[in-house]
Amino acid sequence: MQPTRTIAAGDIALVLDTESYVPYYQQIVEQIREQIKAEKVKYGQTFYSESEVAHHLGISKMPVRQAFQKLRSEGLLIIEKGKRPVIGNGRVPWNFQELRGFSEEMRRRGLLPSARVLSREELVASGEVARALSLQSGETVYRIERLRSVNGEPVAIDTDYLPSRLFPRFDQQNLENASLHAIFESVYNLKLHWAEEIIGAVAADGDVAKLLETEPGSALLIIHETTYDTNRIAIAYSRSLLRGDRYTASVISVRKRPSR
Repeated sequence: MQPTRTIAAGDIALVLDTESYVPYYQQIVEQIREQIKAEKVKYGQTFYSESEVAHHLGISKMPVRQAFQKLRSEGLLIIEKGKRPVIGNGRVPWNFQELRGFSEEMRRRGLLPSARVLSREELVASGEVARALSLQSGETVYRIERLRSVNGEPVAIDTDYLPSRLFPRFDQQNLENASLHAIFESVYNLKLHWAEEIIGAVAADGDVAKLLETEPGSALLIIHETTYDTNRIAIAYSRSLLRGDRYTASVISVRKRPSR
């Protein structure tokens, strides 16, 4: 019999095989996933802290932290500073009430964002892009397509269009480790103010599904966004495809008092 380490309370149980080649954090992730799937732990239920899991299993906090970060990126654990972890429903709510870039939003959640540039080019703006950015006929834009990942897992494809006249030599910018919003503000001295988003749903085609490591035909959130600066000038237009099994849209609506 192989040596094991166990933590159990009620219907929750974790068992580590100390002689397995599977890393501890991955064993923890897979078991918690399965217990959520089997409804042994349910949405909204409080869970162990990192310290409690590490203590009862007799291991360091590092693999537990890795496991919790992975589960958090999948929306299976909801972790807020100073509070016990709570079981999630497998989707991460995206709050559209605040203007944040992808990297800013992920870091705010304690996750590790990364990007891989799939293509970049300068071209004449199409009708849709020209209308969104209020461009004259024949004006050019930079088109940048990036694969966005969280903790190493692909979750979104972003296609951004930027007016060439506002972003000279943008093709020289390093986009692997920097957010567009940070470049807008620090390199081009633009002050972001607000954005308009249109949210819908589409099915993933074969190429997109392959990049996002999901099944063809699976549900994706599609977000068209136009970003404006403090002078009310449209400075960026983007289309984002997000895995529907990882993200949901979160919008707060406030009822205004009727005028008399």
